[in-house]
Amino acid sequence: MQEIGMVGLGRMGGAMARRLQRKGFQVVGFDQNPQAARAAELVAADTLEHLVSLLSPPRLVWLMLPAGEATEKTLEALAILLAPGDLLVDGGNAYYKDSQRRAAWLAERGLLFADVGVSGGVWGLEEGYGLMVGGPAEVASRLRPFLEALAPSPDSGWVHVGPVGAGHFAKMVHNGIEYGMMQALAEGLHLLQKKREFQIDLAALTQAWRHGTVIRSWLLDLVAQGLAEDPELKEIAPVVADSGEGRWTVQEAVELGVGVPVIAQALFSRFESQDKEGYDRRLLALMRRMFGGHAVERPA
Repeated sequence: MQEIGMVGLGRMGGAMARRLQRKGFQVVGFDQNPQAARAAELVAADTLEHLVSLLSPPRLVWLMLPAGEATEKTLEALAILLAPGDLLVDGGNAYYKDSQRRAAWLAERGLLFADVGVSGGVWGLEEGYGLMVGGPAEVASRLRPFLEALAPSPDSGWVHVGPVGAGHFAKMVHNGIEYGMMQALAEGLHLLQKKREFQIDLAALTQAWRHGTVIRSWLLDLVAQGLAEDPELKEIAPVVADSGEGRWTVQEAVELGVGVPVIAQALFSRFESQDKEGYDRRLLALMRRMFGGHAVERPA
């Protein structure tokens, strides 16, 4: 039975661990929250040291942690505990340049590294995950049984993209594209919703769009489902977070001189939704009043 250690058992990591276990893999899990491993019905490790001790060499440890300090510190800790020939995988949404840097210093210790962009969200447990692998060919080959189990099917949904960094770079751009697709759907449906005289049933319309139209997609499927449950979206505040990948995509586009106006605008729209003060819009109102004598609305 092939073994894998999973570090980080949140929504994604926990579901991935369960999927692997269903496929016959031995999964040892560790999370800062002791209940997470038990909830995922895994062999639970109390510490990283304990996790390493429960795995047979050559070991495979897969991280599903937030990008940044949490991933960095965990990799540093594991680098001390693991032995040459062991393989570390970062499946979180890390910045690809961080992955390249980490692979270099892990290699100095004789440790292998792969960066894997993972898509699928909360549906991945049942439907499978999209997986984009960065790393040497021999590392991708070693990961293949796990990738085939996590993917929707053994021969679809996963790909070895290229050398270290390529996996997270591909996932970064994937998420940038996702921003643009989401923005286009939101803007179009907003326009339809504003045309009050037609009283368009958006739940019914999006349901119809799912079949035979050019814009049919899984994203549209989810929109149709959400609108059927809450057509007025009364339980959702108009605030959209950005988790980093959209910013990195736009920054990379600037560095490479590539135009990505749709992705950039989608990112800026998210920034606007997070701005509760609206200082720029207050300034616009001020200017209209100053040059044209237009009335301004007072805060409620």
